[in-house]
Amino acid sequence: MTTETAEDYREAVLSGQWWEKRHFTGCDFTDADLRGLRTRGCTFDDCDFSGADLSGSRHDASAFRSCVFERTSLGESRWSSCSLLGSSFVDCWFIGIALTECDLSLASLARARLRKLGLSGLRLREASLIEADLTGADLRGSDLTGARLGDAKLSGADLRGAILDANGLVQADLSGVYVDPETAVAYAAAHGLIVK
Repeated sequence: MTTETAEDYREAVLSGQWWEKRHFTGCDFTDADLRGLRTRGCTFDDCDFSGADLSGSRHDASAFRSCVFERTSLGESRWSSCSLLGSSFVDCWFIGIALTECDLSLASLARARLRKLGLSGLRLREASLIEADLTGADLRGSDLTGARLGDAKLSGADLRGAILDANGLVQADLSGVYVDPETAVAYAAAHGLIVK
């Protein structure tokens, strides 16, 4: 298997393509047309997708590690069993995105607009969700261990079965959030209450 290193795909029109088991390192996809792209078993390390259009794309068991998504259109894209470890998302369009069994550990989603999205069962360990808009989002069963939740908007979000550590419970404003009894007890303990 060959690895494409530091290739320039800026403004390339690659819409509707099917990529399987391809490897990209340090490649530049800035402003590329990747609408409807399908990937399976591909890896992208330190690649730049700024301004790229990935709307309607499908990704299965692919890894996008330490990639940059800035002003990237991700609308109606589907991600299944993918790793987005350490990637950063700035001013991206997430409407209609579907993430299933994905790992977003160490990802930066600060200020991301994730309203009413289905984010259940995701790994968001140590992810930055500072000032993210998660209003009405479904985070059931997600692993938010070590996630930074300062000033995140969570009203109406469903956190039942989610894993949150004490730090996250203190940082997050959980008013109007759906939680299970275990999280409610942990929240009270994190805020200094003695639960007997």
